[in-house]
Amino acid sequence: MERKLFTALQGEHAQRLNDTLSKQGFRRSQNVLYRPSCAECSACISARIRVDDFVPSRTQRRVLRRNAHLARHATSPWATEDQYALFRSYLDRRHADGGMADMDIFEFAAMIEETPIRSRIIEYARPNGPQENGRRLAAVCLTDLLDDGLSMVYSFYDPDLMDASLGTYVVLDHIAIAREAGLPYVYLGYWVPGSRKMGYKAKFNALEIYKGGQWQSIGDPADHKAELHPLSVDPIAEQVARITLPDSRAGRE
Repeated sequence: MERKLFTALQGEHAQRLNDTLSKQGFRRSQNVLYRPSCAECSACISARIRVDDFVPSRTQRRVLRRNAHLARHATSPWATEDQYALFRSYLDRRHADGGMADMDIFEFAAMIEETPIRSRIIEYARPNGPQENGRRLAAVCLTDLLDDGLSMVYSFYDPDLMDASLGTYVVLDHIAIAREAGLPYVYLGYWVPGSRKMGYKAKFNALEIYKGGQWQSIGDPADHKAELHPLSVDPIAEQVARITLPDSRAGRE
């Protein structure tokens, strides 16, 4: 049974609240910030990459070369039919039994457009071949701009291009964007010990996880399997008491 700790993200201090809570393991979904707080495990662990310390592996360098032909385009968070077509193809082939499988185009548009903070849609398009017009989207990522990094809210890609490792490529390109912008972190969402679907995140070096109220290097991923045990969970009152909130007066000074 899943349980989440969440708060509304709205008003003039929404950006500062998002910045502050993202550093404490929270994630954004439209106008809500949430953090898993299940009663019987604490396996969903927030993860981020230290940009300055990251060095791509040999495999990741191959991924970069394989996708060097893709054109990146960053724009405001506005949903398009092309994006939704790619999203539907991705869900139907990769996550047909997931919680988002029934999303229609209006729900998709809400996911993209309902953001009270600085967000961007980053598209990756393939070059047109003979007789082709328009853009051929290969991957799309909804990205938030934090004061200390980029937060990859949700990404999806063309399932016909599995061999291109587009999921890995989008992360690598976000590291490059953050480095160009002088931002220290790329936030990847949640990593789960032992999860095959989440395992790819542990393949990025310079990876940190938010555990025990602080960010720390992941070390050996196998060392975190204890988070699957019920006794790994702190009482909800203690979790809430440890949350630091921004000072709303700071913006008025």
